[in-house]
Amino acid sequence: MAPPFQSIYSHGFIRSAVCVPSLRVADPVYNGEHTLSLARRAADHHAALVLFPELGLSAFSNEDLFHQDALLDAVLEVLTKLIDESRDLSPVLLVGAPLRFQGKLFNCALVIHRGKVLGIVPKTYLPNYREYYEKRQFVSARHALQQDVRFQGQSVPFGNDLIFEAVNLTGFALHVEICEDMWVPISPSTYGALAGATVLANLSASNITVGKTDYRRLLCASQSAKCISAYLYSAAGYGESTTDMAWDGYAMIYENNVLLAETKRFQEEEQIIFADIDLERLLQERMRTTSFQDSVMEHGERLSAMRRIPFEVAVPQGVVPLMREVSRFPYVPGESAARDDRCYEVYNIQVHGLMKRMSAAGIKKLVIGVSGGLDSTQALIVAARTMDRLGLPRTHILGYTMPGFATSETTRNNARGLMDALGITAREMDIRPACLQVFKDIGHPFSEGEEIYDVTFENVQAGQRTAHLFRLANFHDAIVLGTGDLSELALGWSTYGVGDQMSHYNVNGSVPKTLIQHLIGWVVKTGQFNRETAVVLEGIAGTEISPELVPDESGDQTKPSQKTESAIGPYELQDFNLYYVTRFGFLPSKVAFLSHCAWSDKDLGAWPEILPPDQRHQYDLATIKRWLGVFLYRFFKTSQFKRSALPNGPKVGSGGSLSPRGDWRAPSDSEATVWLDELRCNVPDYGA
Repeated sequence: MAPPFQSIYSHGFIRSAVCVPSLRVADPVYNGEHTLSLARRAADHHAALVLFPELGLSAFSNEDLFHQDALLDAVLEVLTKLIDESRDLSPVLLVGAPLRFQGKLFNCALVIHRGKVLGIVPKTYLPNYREYYEKRQFVSARHALQQDVRFQGQSVPFGNDLIFEAVNLTGFALHVEICEDMWVPISPSTYGALAGATVLANLSASNITVGKTDYRRLLCASQSAKCISAYLYSAAGYGESTTDMAWDGYAMIYENNVLLAETKRFQEEEQIIFADIDLERLLQERMRTTSFQDSVMEHGERLSAMRRIPFEVAVPQGVVPLMREVSRFPYVPGESAARDDRCYEVYNIQVHGLMKRMSAAGIKKLVIGVSGGLDSTQALIVAARTMDRLGLPRTHILGYTMPGFATSETTRNNARGLMDALGITAREMDIRPACLQVFKDIGHPFSEGEEIYDVTFENVQAGQRTAHLFRLANFHDAIVLGTGDLSELALGWSTYGVGDQMSHYNVNGSVPKTLIQHLIGWVVKTGQFNRETAVVLEGIAGTEISPELVPDESGDQTKPSQKTESAIGPYELQDFNLYYVTRFGFLPSKVAFLSHCAWSDKDLGAWPEILPPDQRHQYDLATIKRWLGVFLYRFFKTSQFKRSALPNGPKVGSGGSLSPRGDWRAPSDSEATVWLDELRCNVPDYGA
């Protein structure tokens, strides 16, 4: 039976666990009991994979005791019990033990599932330097004479070339290595990843010395990033011998350079950490990263010789909620310092892009339409800093407010105040007479006094603004600076051609709406401009988003009447959809699942401090499904032709640009049917 929608196992995740058990040196019975206890805890938490430390059943620090048959026989007895008890446990268990084969002693990892040993992986690289003398007791995997060994009456695959593939859980392919195997220039797990393993597991003991933790963390992060994989790392903790070494019990789980979970160090109590690994995300990244596939071909002969061990994983049934934080704002880092760094980078990318364009074109003036909204504000403060960097007066920025039939006093005053505070050349140009002439010329009913506010009524205003700006640029030997953002481009919320879709250069073209809010907040917070400017910017950041093209029914001109988000959905949801649809190509049902995890409860998780409590929203699944449907239709069906003709502008983030010269190339006449059908069929219609 397939897991329900609210289970992570319906959306390409698996839950992994890494354990640091309590142990005693040379006491396999004690160690086995604690290993089994933690394995049961992991099963109760719906884990599919559980990792234990290197030589965890015997303890790592036995030294020459490893040559005692009594110890080795006791390990085998404990293993027999552990394997038998695993019949009733759902996860794959990775446990470490010293095992004798072919007259040799190997440091091994056993892959155990549902009462069966799927394979045994011996350690390849045995350290024999500084405090390590492992070659005194063990031999390397390279010394194995056979690819299969007899173990407890069964023939079991044996070697470091094994990939364990779940036949009933797409993307779950496991490779196992042991401690030092990761510390060498080319680790066995590198070949495992190139051969298709998405989850790399390392049974380690790894004693602690000053500064070593950071290095281990760096190794795990780097290996997970280079291999586009998950990397699970265990370590020995309290209970190992401290005759000549110490142990901190540090374990971690990484996914493609992101730390998902880690244990506390130097704990007396045993520990277990969990993390939900996104297998689909890893597969998507590998598919897109052509250099990864080139590396596969470079080592094709070796990779084709690796052995694949199929098995059917016991997928936990019922609802399994996601045990992983999903940011509400994927374009905006959650941590304050990281968010400041992101804003600093984006702002300076925009500035440097505009500096180069002006220098290359031999242009010293800019023309910009200033509406008093978020987008034109961000473009204007980028322009002001650009002039400062180029050593040009800000008066070379020619800013125009262009009131139309629905311009509010709020945005009009915002625009005037910002231009005055920045010290640019400010002008106002009323577009209504020109628009009335167009309405008359084309026979639009509004020219005869009828209150017809159709798309033509809106686009005539947008077109007149842009036409005026281009002619002003001609007249003043300047270029038109675009203001439209990534979110509007994704939804097609712009007027094509002679409209706000067009400019000579657009600094906001790959900046989403939710990030622009934080960019403006960062400019205020870090004092990029004077206090007068900061006050105006704070007012603009709090103004509701509106195109201001249709008059308010009540005739109220004090505030914006049109509400953009009532037509195309909340930008915070649509930016979330944009990120996961374009960056990873996820199914709509998975996007909806992630969105529900992020947005269903406003009291859970962290919020950026720039958002006051009354702007912290939550959405039920029905609302998420509704607006995702709007996004899919507009993005795939109706808006690509606008993106195919974008003006130049700098790409600012890995979330992508929709420029046909950048991250996104798509036909202008595609259908949205497959996305909408998948959404309709696989996302329930309930609200909770």
